[in-house]
Amino acid sequence: MAHPDRFLLAGVMGWPVMHSRSPMLHNYWFAKHGLAGTYLPLAIEPDGIGPALRALQPLGFAGCNLTIPHKETAMAFVDEIDPMARRIGAISCVVVRKNGTLRGSNNDGFGYIEGILEAAPDWKADAGPIVVMGAGGGARAVTLSLADRGAKDIRVINRSPERAQGLAREFGAPLTAVAWEDRHAALEDAAMVVNTTSQGMVGQTALDLSLARLPKHALVSDIVYIPKETPLLREARERGNRTVNGLGMLLHQGRPAFRDWFGVTPDVTPELRAMMEATI
Repeated sequence: MAHPDRFLLAGVMGWPVMHSRSPMLHNYWFAKHGLAGTYLPLAIEPDGIGPALRALQPLGFAGCNLTIPHKETAMAFVDEIDPMARRIGAISCVVVRKNGTLRGSNNDGFGYIEGILEAAPDWKADAGPIVVMGAGGGARAVTLSLADRGAKDIRVINRSPERAQGLAREFGAPLTAVAWEDRHAALEDAAMVVNTTSQGMVGQTALDLSLARLPKHALVSDIVYIPKETPLLREARERGNRTVNGLGMLLHQGRPAFRDWFGVTPDVTPELRAMMEATI
């Protein structure tokens, strides 16, 4: 799809933001599809998100992604929020429409599910109980996407039990909250474990979860992608469980954003994945 009249622009707003791999991802797609444009890291302080979003249209941006700490606060500055983003309570993508208004959406759940299916095409959300570690923004996107795929038993576990209980109350079935001290026992009949916390990320301590009671057929997933293999995933792999890291979630959540901005639906290719992995 040609855009001969303008240089295409998009970016990611965060604070900090220079660590983001999104510019590499989207600029690869610009080159792959022969589009004249660029995707920029935009370092926006927390109190600057409103003016920054309103500047997108006059500056000629097609839209932007949002990362920490803007996903929730940005909701107050867009003109429309899609239903999934409203359920999650956060937006990860903003599209500037032709009339200059801003539409917010959240592609994190889509990216998570597509990343799982790419790595494990035979995966089924209703294969058995799913244990989700964490109750923050990542957990909200993941649990809703799992429920929408047909999961029948999602056990939410968080070190602060009030957050897990609040999430389970807000979303309802199939979510239930499990006490932190019962986390190891909760794995006994699980078909899947998901870490939605930052534990295991570079610079963070490992997730405090033993997999000793986890069935060997269970899938272990982590939304962290730096490092490529967290301590949780290493333990799972060494005991024979299938594992999926968070890189697929990052790659696939970018696809609907690029499509909505530029009218082209890009693919996640082996070449793209290898290029991204080489930087991690």
